[in-house]
Amino acid sequence: SNAKDVLGLTLLEKTLKERLNLKDAIIVSGDSDQSPWVKKEMGRAAVACMKKRFSGKNIVAVTGGTTIEAVAEMMTPDSKNRELLFVPARGGLGEDVKNQANTICAHMAEKASGTYRLLFVPGQLSQGAYSSIIEEPSVKEVLNTIKSASMLVHGIGEAKTMAQRRNTPLEDLKKIDDNDAVTEAFGYYFNADGEVVHKVHSVGMQLDDIDAIPDIIAVAGGSSKAEAIEAYFKKPRNTVLVTDEGAAKKLLRDE
Repeated sequence: SNAKDVLGLTLLEKTLKERLNLKDAIIVSGDSDQSPWVKKEMGRAAVACMKKRFSGKNIVAVTGGTTIEAVAEMMTPDSKNRELLFVPARGGLGEDVKNQANTICAHMAEKASGTYRLLFVPGQLSQGAYSSIIEEPSVKEVLNTIKSASMLVHGIGEAKTMAQRRNTPLEDLKKIDDNDAVTEAFGYYFNADGEVVHKVHSVGMQLDDIDAIPDIIAVAGGSSKAEAIEAYFKKPRNTVLVTDEGAAKKLLRDE
């Protein structure tokens, strides 16, 4: 039997998969809130999961955030030399440069020996400026590439933490708060029932687009994220979740 069975993680994976209606659940041991190296293990597990699902030609859309940065950090070249093109999932969501999808996308592509296209569309734009920028040929090309993504790799965050980390306008902070947002993924804020209560106005992938993506991998862990993870999966998302024992155990304990 493998190490996962000995640790009881195989049963935990099966239980979590059923509870959250996941395509699959992959759980690494430990709690990334307590031990920073656990995030690297989630990154490693996510990379293995991606490679298992690559086909001959791949367009991989990635979000920003420290967990997806850990995936980039653990990425290695594909031994089967498959075609890998990395793109940011959505344009600027107000993060610091180091946490932006563009930064993480470029890092992951370099580690994978793949190629990448970036999206330079600032977050806070007037409608007029916005409309003209998205008609720029170079921007349009990247947006079309994102629309045909074969894989999405994204994080899941706590709504309040994410809203504070980004340059969120005051009226939006109030809206996020008043509507009891608990979870966030690629610029969308959701309540405890997994319903959208706010979205950051941004180009690129929209929530409706994810139904068409063959492989979606969410990477999120730490016991503090249990509620956010549970809320996001209240709606069917057809997703593989890579998480840690900290999040999984807390989530399953809070019955």
